[in-house]
Amino acid sequence: MKLILIGRGRMGSLLEASAAERGDEVLAALGRSDLDRLETLPAADMVIDFSRPETLDAVCAYVRRTGTSLLSGTTGYSPEELERLRELSAYAPVLYAANYSLGVAVFRRVLSQISDTLKPSFDIEIEETHHNQKADAPSGTAKLLLEAIDPAGEYTPVYGREGNVGRRTKKEIGVHALRGGTVAGTHTVHFFGLDEELEITHRAASRQIFVSGALHAAHLLEGKAKGWYSLENLLFGE
Repeated sequence: MKLILIGRGRMGSLLEASAAERGDEVLAALGRSDLDRLETLPAADMVIDFSRPETLDAVCAYVRRTGTSLLSGTTGYSPEELERLRELSAYAPVLYAANYSLGVAVFRRVLSQISDTLKPSFDIEIEETHHNQKADAPSGTAKLLLEAIDPAGEYTPVYGREGNVGRRTKKEIGVHALRGGTVAGTHTVHFFGLDEELEITHRAASRQIFVSGALHAAHLLEGKAKGWYSLENLLFGE
């Protein structure tokens, strides 16, 4: 598969090396300094974007011009930016996920299956930990888990607590972000009940799991019809 990679951070470097190991051809690996090359590059089989929200204009223009499939793992998008990304599905197959780990995909699926049973009598808190260079908080994965627990938006997210906030209500979900060191990513969902607690945790030992998952998803996306895809669509046939 012929790839264009956007983002020269740690994820981008790992993607380039891992793609080559799999036998994929990297036509270009672009960063902010040479992103304008997208204006003239021909269509590839797939563009993989693990960069920052500010690259969205260039990515959108390239996909609209060439119809190249897009796999995006960029986090920190505003709701308006995500809608612009979704609109690209009229031009090409588009896959967006905040986390490409297979374990996190299963984590999310489990939450969607058990949360309605626990929500009436359990308090729910989400805790995420990342390295000290991560710019956005809470993480895209924490938002993904929150959506799996409360898809209808019936609960109020409470992002940290400070001062006299009053007693916890049954219709809130706490979301807490920790930043430090070189942690690749740890996410825990706590269900606190009467005299019992259920805790589910996913720990990423390195960024390689996200790279391997993204490349696997890219090959699943290849050849799909125009449209908007989720990782669950591809992995579980939803």
